[in-house]
Amino acid sequence: MRDFKGKTAIVTGAASGIGLGIAKALAHAGANIVLADVRAGPLEAATKAIEATGARAIGVTADVSDPDSVAAAGKAALDAFGALHIAVNNAGVAMHGTPVEAVTPQEWDWVIGVNVKGVINGIRTFVPMIRAHGQGGHVVNTGSVSSLFVREGRNQGAYAMSKYAVLALSEALEQELAGSGIGVSILCPGGVNTSIFDSAATRPDRFGGSYSRPGQEALKSAFANGMLAPDVVGRRVLQAIQDDEFYILTHTGEREIIGARLDRIKAAFDRADAAMPTIDHS
Repeated sequence: MRDFKGKTAIVTGAASGIGLGIAKALAHAGANIVLADVRAGPLEAATKAIEATGARAIGVTADVSDPDSVAAAGKAALDAFGALHIAVNNAGVAMHGTPVEAVTPQEWDWVIGVNVKGVINGIRTFVPMIRAHGQGGHVVNTGSVSSLFVREGRNQGAYAMSKYAVLALSEALEQELAGSGIGVSILCPGGVNTSIFDSAATRPDRFGGSYSRPGQEALKSAFANGMLAPDVVGRRVLQAIQDDEFYILTHTGEREIIGARLDRIKAAFDRADAAMPTIDHS
């Protein structure tokens, strides 16, 4: 997609942070914006901020972990603007500071419900809407640099697991939409100045309700250096949609770490080449 004027975009997790940054960039490019978020108060303020740019916008309260709620948000987009062209499955929650073995069943349900099923629900609802008009479009799924490796020492295995899943879903969707005129991207940002580390405060009641995660909150300072403003990330995403990029990266500091992971995988293939002929397959 190169021209966004008159097109409609829905952005989940749009009340603040990366979601709002993306919504602003799309609004400035001329798109109609549907902002979806679980937090009604911040959503109202964000919608007014988008309208202040001169863009047409609506806010829809939605819980992405609930397929019916996502379907209702999609219907609201069609009711307001008639068609959907861009879907940004951005809503996510943090799960840092807790070893994998200590993450509770409720926490697993929550992080998978939002970070993984939220993207699944968005794909199931929004992609058919984009297909329906035949004009093409684009899907952006927000992963993380943690979609590409597990950062050592921060006990973020549950979070990284969910973001690895977003990468697999995005790769599969790109393959399945080949030739349809619908592009796919996965956003893999590093540190961005957002409220994601405070997401436990808005955990829905069915996942256990609001609570405090001191181990996670203590990690905020570790991410302080090199944090980007959400508006910068939003403009980066706009550029990537225009250029039909699949991997949208915002930071380059993890290049060597991710390269080392890839080298380890390549070495495993080399070991398989050497070892497998020596193994009795009978």
